[in-house]
Order: sequence, then C-alpha cells, then structure tokens
Amino acid sequence: MTAPIEIDIPHKLGTAQAKTRIAGSFGKLADFVPGGAVTEHRWSGDTLLFTVEGLGQRVAVKLDVRETNVHASFELPAFMALFSDKIRLKLQQEAPKLLE
Repeated sequence: MTAPIEIDIPHKLGTAQAKTRIAGSFGKLADFVPGGAVTEHRWSGDTLLFTVEGLGQRVAVKLDVRETNVHASFELPAFMALFSDKIRLKLQQEAPKLLE
C-alpha cells in the first residue's frame, strides 16, 4: 500500500447537513476509477468508510465529516499510485460536488 491521497473539502453546512448530502452522493466518487463502483459502505459515527472497485483494483475511502470540512483519505493500490497526481486533481475537482 502506498501513502494515501488526502484532501480537505471545506463547507459551511455543519456536520449533520454535510453527512446528509454526502450520503446521497458519495457514489459519484467511484468515477475516478474507470468502470468503478462502490461495493460496500458503512457509517461509523461521523465517518463514512467505503470501497471502490474497478479495473481489478480496490480503493479504500474514508470521509471524516467535521463541522467545517470533510477530510477525505483514499488508500490506493500500488498500480493506481502511478496515477496519484491525476487522481488527486480529479478528486479535488469532484469531491466538493458531494456537498452541493
């Protein structure tokens, strides 16, 4: 496993509203893997844990929802780490849409 991609997504929604919006849209993050799909997910308090699978790869994602931001961590398999800069850029562009 390589170092995770970590990004922070600022918001002004408060924890409860941010969780509600994320719950309805987090599956869109699977798009960063061609043919990717969320295969499992669960909430643990204010943290959403889910797995994206596609192209024979498995990515573990953790979204820590906080009062003023969401801290996202993506554990990439070694193969996908080669593309981590492109993946980080796409996530930085797409992740804020979860809170719209």
